[in-house]
Amino acid sequence: MRNTYLPYGQQWLDEEDIQAVVNILKGNYLTTGPTIAKFEECVAKYVGSKYAVAFSNGTAALHGACFAAGIEKGDEVITTPITFAASANCVRYVGGTVVFADINEDSYNIDPLEIERKITSNTKAIIPVHFTGQPAQLDEIHAIAKKHNLIVIEDAAHALGAEYKGVKIGALSDMTMFSFHPVKHVTTGEGGVITTNNEFFYKKLLQFRSHGITRERSNLLKNDGPWYYDMQFLGFNFRMTDIQAALGISQLRKLDQFVARRREISQIYNEAFQNNECLFIPTQHVDGISSWHLYIIKLNLDKISVTRKEIFEALLAQNIGVNVHYIPVHTLSYYQELGYEEGSMPKAEELYEAIITLPLFPKMSNEDVEDVINSVIMELEKVKK
Repeated sequence: MRNTYLPYGQQWLDEEDIQAVVNILKGNYLTTGPTIAKFEECVAKYVGSKYAVAFSNGTAALHGACFAAGIEKGDEVITTPITFAASANCVRYVGGTVVFADINEDSYNIDPLEIERKITSNTKAIIPVHFTGQPAQLDEIHAIAKKHNLIVIEDAAHALGAEYKGVKIGALSDMTMFSFHPVKHVTTGEGGVITTNNEFFYKKLLQFRSHGITRERSNLLKNDGPWYYDMQFLGFNFRMTDIQAALGISQLRKLDQFVARRREISQIYNEAFQNNECLFIPTQHVDGISSWHLYIIKLNLDKISVTRKEIFEALLAQNIGVNVHYIPVHTLSYYQELGYEEGSMPKAEELYEAIITLPLFPKMSNEDVEDVINSVIMELEKVKK
């Protein structure tokens, strides 16, 4: 057993990151200053989009995207049940109705065939989630969106640095959200961003994150003087700070290095587990290159004599910080109270019963990786039928 606890995910900050924050603390702007725009420029340049709008967190960014897309009461938005609740909650924030579409049992991403089945005259948008960092089937999703005149908002919280058919995720759909929570590829502490090539969405997002207020002279109905501004709709205070943005700029310089290490660790896991009949390793879609936010094993419950819970607890006892991603959103109490039913997403629910997330983050040493592998193999050997 390990002597110290190994979390499933963790940020990696160095002296350059710390100094970037210190420089802001010694400067003139802590909140809404020029560093935010610099950070947005860096993100847009990296993913290849025209625009990027930073938010206080990824959930706020998704909320903003739904608002900019014009989603409102009566509109339906299709998303996956295998995701964090924010992918669905953002629709509820603007009054829309969440429609869940089941997953592809190989990739664990939303199944385009299921999306097509769920479309009605009220469907307004699709929110595909690049689960674990593996891109969803965007060609098929975009074809569906074009056919039905729908907006596509990618939830790419897991997928900064991922590629779809040789192009980085971030400029392929109407809007794309990235998260900068500490367990993600780079961190700003908390933070999120929407990237887009659409100028209308860009301006809506900017205004939405700051109370619905504008100072643009061309947008004002009247102008009392240089100080004048107008609040034109009910927005929110979802602004990022310069402190966060400075950390983000510094972290982005290391993003490719971080992603490369995640891919290296995932390959070591794949090689160690690929012939183990007690589990299934992740399947990568042919069109995508994952950025490996998460490494998830699916237990072969027919080959072991205990439940997922018992394996999970045994690994925790070995100081291996496993987790489960995710409890299907439609089974959570809030959504159950809205009328969503267990049993309605059979593939997602079957997956949930068997998955365990293993530690994966760039700061892991090779010894850490071997500890995880040895612990998993040892615990599965004990309960193998």
